Amino acid sequence: MITTDDPRSDDVRALLEAHLALMRATSPPEDVHALDVDALCAPAISFFGYRDGGELLAVGALKQLDAEHGELKSMHTAAAARGRGIGAAMVEHLLAVARGMGLRRVSLETGSMDAFVPARTLYARYGFAECGPFGDYSPSPNSTFMTLELER
Repeated sequence: MITTDDPRSDDVRALLEAHLALMRATSPPEDVHALDVDALCAPAISFFGYRDGGELLAVGALKQLDAEHGELKSMHTAAAARGRGIGAAMVEHLLAVARGMGLRRVSLETGSMDAFVPARTLYARYGFAECGPFGDYSPSPNSTFMTLELER
């Protein structure tokens, strides 16, 4: 079940630390764009956890960039829970939240390396297409930028 969650709770912090460690292991330092706990508590960010029987299995966030544009952030599924459709459920939830906020477009940044093929495949399945940098991002050979126009 996906619900609003608190990035400061112990189990969320642990999963976010695993996420940051994975990002640091697979991307050069200048291209690690994962948010820390403090950044995930910002007012422009809606943060969610996926729990099964109280156990945290995944997290995801939606950052509102402006009145019509949002960004998926901090998408991470615990290693032991991968392959069960939890990431897909989180994407669906975040897109529903974006539509509910009246956003017209949702974008994301993910890695361009082989380790990120599953993430890029997941996002493409939902209609995200590659695009140029958005927001405060700069072009990088280590980043893939994707966007999705939302239907009203």
